[in-house]
Amino acid sequence: MLEEVDRWLSTRSWSANERPLHRILAAKQRTGQTVSVVLPALNEEATVGDIVSVIRHDLMRQVPLVDELVVVDSGSTDRTSEVAAAAGARVVHRDEILPRLPAVPGKGEVLWRSLLVTRGDIVCFVDADLKDFSSDFVSGIVGPLLTEPDVDLVKAMYDRPLAGASGQGGRVTELMARPLLNMHWPQLAGFVQPLGGEYAARRSLLEQLPFPVGYGVELGMLVDALHLAGLDALAQVDVGVRKHRHQDGQALGRMAAAIYRTAQLRLARGHLIRPSLTQFERGEDGFEPRTYSVDTEERPPMVDIAEYQARKAA
Repeated sequence: MLEEVDRWLSTRSWSANERPLHRILAAKQRTGQTVSVVLPALNEEATVGDIVSVIRHDLMRQVPLVDELVVVDSGSTDRTSEVAAAAGARVVHRDEILPRLPAVPGKGEVLWRSLLVTRGDIVCFVDADLKDFSSDFVSGIVGPLLTEPDVDLVKAMYDRPLAGASGQGGRVTELMARPLLNMHWPQLAGFVQPLGGEYAARRSLLEQLPFPVGYGVELGMLVDALHLAGLDALAQVDVGVRKHRHQDGQALGRMAAAIYRTAQLRLARGHLIRPSLTQFERGEDGFEPRTYSVDTEERPPMVDIAEYQARKAA
């Protein structure tokens, strides 16, 4: 491991219990910063309501840490929007944000558009499929941004149990993202969960970053933030255990392809020769090919969007 990474682990890698809630609140009051929490959601009616309820109870009613809680629905066909609204979130549909620019499918697309419908100085992203959710996932990663003025982005780290086995989750992380980061961006080798969907950042950083529209958004954001702000502006916080809905192997293959593509563009700023992935499924006549396109689009930094500039000037 690089000596710089070893030093970073000792100075920018914390546990959530190192910053008690009263200390975080005192820093928030002292600095006057506001906090927005965004849940990107697609067909998550089973879990989104509980997450919203915990955040509202623990971090909005009991203590005033979170100023704004927004669920961005990216086209759910179930009751995600109704459940989230009933639990107390403000629900916005992806297609209602920046309507002049047709939306494309993908998590990164939703996160990018969320910057236009939130106001917080700090924006915290939380996946909507978490089970047994704890508000430490929010306060833990927001805390360093309120108490450490030179930190700009904080990722959550955690155990990810799979089928009852501890630490077996994060298969794409171990098979794709971690090797890529260690080989090409070794300064980022210290991140335990580089692809994790729970992270918080200053709006002033997020608005300067391009957003890959799909699964590559987490890796792209980490790499771009490293180049823009430097390693010491990045941090991670241990929030315990993350339980969520796991995807099947083929879905993970498509995720890995998108992540590899995101890394490739950042290595060469070139173009994929074949932006597609062929997988196989057994059918009545044997194995049948299924070819999926690998999203190759990225959204520009939000600060370059005219509607966002107008809002900032207002």
